[in-house]
Amino acid sequence: MKKLFSFLLLAFMVVNLAHAQQDPQALKILNQMSQKYKSMNAFKATFTQTLENPSAKVKETMQGDILVSGPKYRLAVSGQEIINDGKLMWTYLKDVNEVTITENDAEAESMSPSKIFDMYKKGYKYALAGTEKQGAETVDVIELAPEDRSNPIFKVRLYISQKDKTLKSWQMFRNNGNRYTYSINNFVANPTLASDTFSFNKAKYKGVSVVDLR
Repeated sequence: MKKLFSFLLLAFMVVNLAHAQQDPQALKILNQMSQKYKSMNAFKATFTQTLENPSAKVKETMQGDILVSGPKYRLAVSGQEIINDGKLMWTYLKDVNEVTITENDAEAESMSPSKIFDMYKKGYKYALAGTEKQGAETVDVIELAPEDRSNPIFKVRLYISQKDKTLKSWQMFRNNGNRYTYSINNFVANPTLASDTFSFNKAKYKGVSVVDLR
C-alpha cells in the first residue's frame, strides 16, 4: 500500500508538471544555461553515469568522457565510442573491434549530449523545483516533462549551477523504472580540437570490422 501511494503521488506530480504553464523563472535559468554553452566553441568533460532501478535492485556505475562542438560530439563510455559529425554516426565496440556507420537521426538524437542544453525549447514543460547543494555549490533544480505522453522518458531533472550557469548533473526517468544520473566531474571549455576529432579514423583501429548501414 505504501509503494502504491508513493507511485500515485509521483504520477500526480508528473501530470501536474505536464499540464502546468511554463515557469518564467525556470525559463530564465534554462536560457542562461543554454547561452553559456552556445558561447563556447567546444567543451570536454569527464562524467559518471549511474543506472538505478530500485524495483529490479539494479545499480550500475560507469565513467565516461565527452567532447562536444555544436551538433557534433564524441562520447566514450564502457568500452564503446560514439562519434557524431552531425550527418553520420559511428558506433565503435571495443570488445569485438567493430564499428557501425549510420546516418544521423535528428529525432532519435533528441537526448544526445549536444542537445541536452536546448531540449527544453521544444516538446517539454518545465518548472523550477527548488535549490539544493551539490558539494560546495548551490544549484537550481529544473524539472522537465515531455508533452508527448508516449515518450519513454517521463521526466528529466537538470541541476544548474547558480554561480556560473553550467550543468552540474542531470537525471532521466524512464517508464520502465530505470533512472539515469549523469554527474560532471571535470569540465574544460574551448579545448583544442584535432581536425579528425568528429570522424572515425579507421587507421587508428587496426583490423576493425566496418558495418555500413547508410
